[in-house]
Amino acid sequence: MTHRKTMAGIAMLGLTTCLAVSAEAEDLNIWTLNFTSEANNNAINEIAKEFEAAHPGVKVIYTQRGVDDHKTALRVAAGSDSGPDIYFMWAGRGLGGEFVNAGLSLPLDKYYEQYGWKDSLIPTAAAFASNYEGGLHGVPYTFKGEVVYYRKDMFEKAGIAEEPKTYDELKADAEKLAAAGIPAFTFGGTVNWHVMRLMDVLLETKCGAETHDKLMSMEVSWTETPCATEAFTELKWWADNHFLKPFMGIDQAQSTNLFVAGRAAMMLEGSWFVQTLSEVTDLDNIGIFPFPTGTDRLYGFAEYHYISAKSKNPDLAAQFLDYFNSQDVQQRFLGTFTTNSVNSQVTYENQRPLDAEWGGIFEGYDQMFVNGDQAFPLAETTEYFRLINEVANDTMEPQAAAEAMQKFIDSQG
Repeated sequence: MTHRKTMAGIAMLGLTTCLAVSAEAEDLNIWTLNFTSEANNNAINEIAKEFEAAHPGVKVIYTQRGVDDHKTALRVAAGSDSGPDIYFMWAGRGLGGEFVNAGLSLPLDKYYEQYGWKDSLIPTAAAFASNYEGGLHGVPYTFKGEVVYYRKDMFEKAGIAEEPKTYDELKADAEKLAAAGIPAFTFGGTVNWHVMRLMDVLLETKCGAETHDKLMSMEVSWTETPCATEAFTELKWWADNHFLKPFMGIDQAQSTNLFVAGRAAMMLEGSWFVQTLSEVTDLDNIGIFPFPTGTDRLYGFAEYHYISAKSKNPDLAAQFLDYFNSQDVQQRFLGTFTTNSVNSQVTYENQRPLDAEWGGIFEGYDQMFVNGDQAFPLAETTEYFRLINEVANDTMEPQAAAEAMQKFIDSQG
């Protein structure tokens, strides 16, 4: 059945688009990440082959890099005359916005109209395209939440019978884990954004939704808002007492291996992590719960595909993105990129229990807050990273970190 559906999708795509594509050979260059899930990597290549089959003469070329190398390559492309046709980047002022502001992203208003993306895409996922000036930028690739993943065997060993519902309960559980000789969290310190996730949710916990947003939009002072120092203080408490150490010498992938090996009880990860774990461990031993911030917002973000302003084939790039996000493709690869789809017409059946649990989490929230490196512009993000590392490494006091953050913001004018 899957084979027949795939071929039918290819045939329909060919009928509707082949006349629009020149018979002359064309390369469609896509720059993206080297995803930790092999199923994810295999899926994007399979979709590329399907598109090629429907577009004779077209060659889809994926270039995959690590996160930091990918950002570096895009920054080089932004300052040159060449680059990809499509590139992956997170939505938000601090990541996607960097390359929009650098002129690398092509406004996509006409393609949103041509393909009816506002109707076919989940509104909350597509909403990030309007976050920038000068038109709609980017098309959703995934829409993801971030929660705490935990090992049931370690919670049981520590005498933890229920998932924590409040932040105080989470801290009490961390103490129970410590008493049982189990570090609460594992983080990869060599990638700044991994420990940042904890600081983000601590700001939401200590400041509440409204004040947290104002801190990230730089509308209130980090020095004059006491909860900013309180959040840094909580970060220090976790890092001092409840991180698997050493954490600064490892990256996120290595911390995942340590979690799988039973070296720590929890990780703060996203909905994509179900697929990653399914390839290396028994999902029956894994539970999830939203970090108990006390607000009614889910922590998460959107990942986007952007069409490069330097692309010589923007119409072809838009056709590819329309196919990538089509109901047929998204249905067939449901659960591969993440637990949910950006296409509003996809149905959910026969899911893994953790995927189904994620569905309940998404249904339980109608508001979200995004990662700090998506909320901040690039310069402020870099300083935010630095101060988080300083506090987590016990080389700066929490109040000094809040003061330094505001001093840097003020210096940017």
